[in-house]
Amino acid sequence: MQRPPTSVVLACSAALLFAACTVQDEKDDKPPSVPVGVSAQAGSATSVHVMWDRAADNNEVTGYEVYRKGTKVKSLPGSKHMVDIDGLAPRTAYTFTVRARDAAGNLSGPSAAISVTTPAPAPDDRRAPSPPRQAKGRTDSGTTVTLTWQRATDDTGVTSYDIYQEDSRIHSVSGTRTTARVTGLRPGTVYTFTVRARDAAENSSPDSNSVDLTTSSTPGDDSPNTAPTGLEVTAHKGSIELSWTPPETGAPVTEHQLHLNGTLATTIVWGGQPPAGTATYTMTVTDRPGTRYSIKLRARLPDGTWGDFSAQRTVVVR
Repeated sequence: MQRPPTSVVLACSAALLFAACTVQDEKDDKPPSVPVGVSAQAGSATSVHVMWDRAADNNEVTGYEVYRKGTKVKSLPGSKHMVDIDGLAPRTAYTFTVRARDAAGNLSGPSAAISVTTPAPAPDDRRAPSPPRQAKGRTDSGTTVTLTWQRATDDTGVTSYDIYQEDSRIHSVSGTRTTARVTGLRPGTVYTFTVRARDAAENSSPDSNSVDLTTSSTPGDDSPNTAPTGLEVTAHKGSIELSWTPPETGAPVTEHQLHLNGTLATTIVWGGQPPAGTATYTMTVTDRPGTRYSIKLRARLPDGTWGDFSAQRTVVVR
């Protein structure tokens, strides 16, 4: 076997040494920024809801750690900016801080300490609050919306209002408030929000009316909205009737995906000419009365990809 010239070997060794040094020099030892906007809200006599704003890092924030009096009680992925701390004592003061963590394991300094006191328990309270009324919303930017509602009523008192986005709780505020600001959303996206009231015994009200909001597109983004609009669902005995307006794509929309409770249920295909204007579909259901469905749609675009989801609707089987 022919050996490379010594000068080539030395050059390769030098190159490898330089690469190793470069990697070593690029080691990430810079911690993320300290989380700000930390708040804590007692959700019941034994639980507290802690929230914070997204921290920044020179690479990426991969997680958050929540501390109670200096002791870590929760670790979460970087996509989460809220958590419920359960198993607390009633009528007790607690202090929480939050730290951000990056992929290299660097931890930020602790956030400002936030104090909260759990309320007294409400024994034998099984009555849920009334649903919040007249929920409304506005789009503040491509990533932020503001929701408002009328106060709910309860026999012992509302301790918090929970904000849901497609059946997932994403935010909570004090029972004395009737407004909430939701951040961290995607630009140019349709969101459906509802609000529930909660009391000290963890009884949750039914949903408020749903609020559909579309966040603003980013500057320079002139791509069309590909989400079906005007989705309405009506429950009948043994069936659910849907109606909606397909998106404007420059060509007839021949297929829609129907998702139930976040899972693909069926693909609606028109064999002939798709309906002009409003489209309708009737779905047969065999579940017992009282079964709850969350329904949303998306259309197949002319390039074969699937567009954005419609606003979500909730219906109860009759």
